[in-house]
Amino acid sequence: MKQTFGEHIRQLRLSKGWTLTKLAAQLDMDSANLSKIENGKREFDQKRIAKLANAFDLDVNELTEEFLSDQFAKAIYASKSSLNSLKLAEEKVRYLQQKNAKQSSINL
Repeated sequence: MKQTFGEHIRQLRLSKGWTLTKLAAQLDMDSANLSKIENGKREFDQKRIAKLANAFDLDVNELTEEFLSDQFAKAIYASKSSLNSLKLAEEKVRYLQQKNAKQSSINL
């Protein structure tokens, strides 16, 4: 996806022909805040991902990945870091997965 998470939400909403008010009600939030999210002036709250997925009948894991990728991209852009940061993060994720797997086998 080459758009922000807020733009993605707007696209989903418009594809259903829904108003800001209708989607905001499903997400238990104010339509003004949803507008700010769609316009990139406010961040989407990750705790609402399941509600968003349910509203559009989307896979919650895929939607979470879209949300997190947006967060990573914004952090890298804001800090003026290189894309090498993504490679380092990927290595750290693998390390944490291995570490967790080892701890799980020890606890069995």
